[in-house]
Amino acid sequence: MRHRIPERHPRLTRSRVLAGVTALLTVIAVAAGCSSDAAPAPTPSVSGSGSVAPSGAGASAGAAAPLTRSAPVRVQIPAIGVDSALMQLGLQVDGSLQVPPAGFPAGWYTGAPTPGELGPAILAGHVDWGGQPGVFYHLRDLQPGAEITVTRQDGRATVFRVTQVKQYPKDEFPTDVVYGDLDHPGLRLITCGGSFDRETRNYDDNVIAFADLIATHPAAPA
Repeated sequence: MRHRIPERHPRLTRSRVLAGVTALLTVIAVAAGCSSDAAPAPTPSVSGSGSVAPSGAGASAGAAAPLTRSAPVRVQIPAIGVDSALMQLGLQVDGSLQVPPAGFPAGWYTGAPTPGELGPAILAGHVDWGGQPGVFYHLRDLQPGAEITVTRQDGRATVFRVTQVKQYPKDEFPTDVVYGDLDHPGLRLITCGGSFDRETRNYDDNVIAFADLIATHPAAPA
């Protein structure tokens, strides 16, 4: 189901999610990666979560200082074999979020903070597509402590440490935790999981990885 963002809120600010639209954004953002045009790829059971709270009251130990805005162009997660370009995910004419057109690449929501800025940056990708694993197929296997590197257009590499990976029923999606204000740069990776409903062609749950910025450095040559 598509949801429109009210015209008075055309985009999110860099450091916070605009009040009154987080519930709508939750639904449309998690739609990226939640449907498939064929039977899903085999999906093993998901372990629930890590032990670190995803939002917290402040930046984690060793957190890096926020950066200015710059578009992300690549995401790498060595622990689960992800190395993907990033496409922009804006809004459709009807106000719903654009989604990646296939299982690869992942996408970043242009209305949220960019990775490294103050606040929660949002990446979304398919868990599968056409019966084959998608870019975030193994997101459910990510463990706390794993590192995620997002390379930005300005030549900076932002390194995030995973604090928690959780699976939530869609009707219990933690909107405030995912999109709420942070006093440090954060990252949320979203895909789908759980059982696949063959009638609606959607998954019942969402898998969300939470991470905090721990370092920035010049990006290595491509």
